[in-house]
Amino acid sequence: MSEAIDQNQRRNPASKVAIGVILTLLVLVVLYAVTDRLTPASSRGIVSAHVVQIAPRVSGQVVEVHIKDDAVVQAGDPLFSIDSRPFELAVRQAEAKLKTALQNIDASSASLVAAQAAVTQARTALENTRAEAARTFRLEERGIASTAQGDQARAGVAQAEAQLESAQANLESARAQLGPRGADNPAIQAAEAELEQAQYDLASATVVAPHFGVVTNVTLGEGQFIDAGNPALTFIDAGAAWVTLDLRENQLQQVDPGDPVHLLFDALPGRIFKGSVESIAWGINPGRNVQGGLVVSQPSNRWFEPARRIPVRIELAGGMEAWPNSVRVGGKVHAVVFASGDASGPVAWLARGLQRLRSWTSFLH
Repeated sequence: MSEAIDQNQRRNPASKVAIGVILTLLVLVVLYAVTDRLTPASSRGIVSAHVVQIAPRVSGQVVEVHIKDDAVVQAGDPLFSIDSRPFELAVRQAEAKLKTALQNIDASSASLVAAQAAVTQARTALENTRAEAARTFRLEERGIASTAQGDQARAGVAQAEAQLESAQANLESARAQLGPRGADNPAIQAAEAELEQAQYDLASATVVAPHFGVVTNVTLGEGQFIDAGNPALTFIDAGAAWVTLDLRENQLQQVDPGDPVHLLFDALPGRIFKGSVESIAWGINPGRNVQGGLVVSQPSNRWFEPARRIPVRIELAGGMEAWPNSVRVGGKVHAVVFASGDASGPVAWLARGLQRLRSWTSFLH
């Protein structure tokens, strides 16, 4: 009887094929689990950048748009101008009030008005310099901006502060020339404050680029009225871009900041870029609703709950100078993270080979 069964097994090759298929599947499952821990990969990467809605400080009618859609601008380049006539009249009115207040003590307003204008100009320049320097300091901390660029930004802030101090000293000197009757005169102080506000509003009538970047989705037109604080233009910071990669929670067991990453942009098929893990998000919004102060239970009709994905921030090696021009914000990225910093093991070589194959096929889709 047993001899007959052995003969049937030898005659039936399907049993060997089934065993081979099962073993192959087991090997693939084990290989998938190992690669998923040592070289986690995902095609859910997104090119990210700081997107700012540019809004004017004052309300008014747009008289000129200085840029076109998708224009590249430098720090301080004019973007659009609001009708300055009302603000010029406000400055003249404030100057007249100051002159009236000074006439009561028999003093001239020329030097005081000029000194006040210099202070307003120096303060506005300092605000812009500090905003640009703060951005440079953040890039320096992330290793994107060099130490020389950081030192240059610090020197620029120091110079702007010195100019403001000099302008304020000149203003105090002009006030001292008024004598004891004018230095502490409440009417004169109120007129000075009104003049400074009017000068600041006039300087804000032309909106400028906060730093190097791109203006996109421009729908602003001449004749349009804009309220202060309302977004008018979309500005993309060209000096601070990164890749946001969504990985499953169980893929993050051995991923740490500093681990090397290989990136494949859909916009550049066939090319693989190097980067590194900058940070891993500490939390996400699971989408739970709250009603009446209590969490609403979310019934599920699925057999298996979908895996939660955690955003991982990835910086491109070489900083912003290494970013290709054809890559756009929101573009798709495939990334392979070499956990624990190991990019040379057999599993890493397998992951690199699969990504290289993917880079070739990306020409087709």
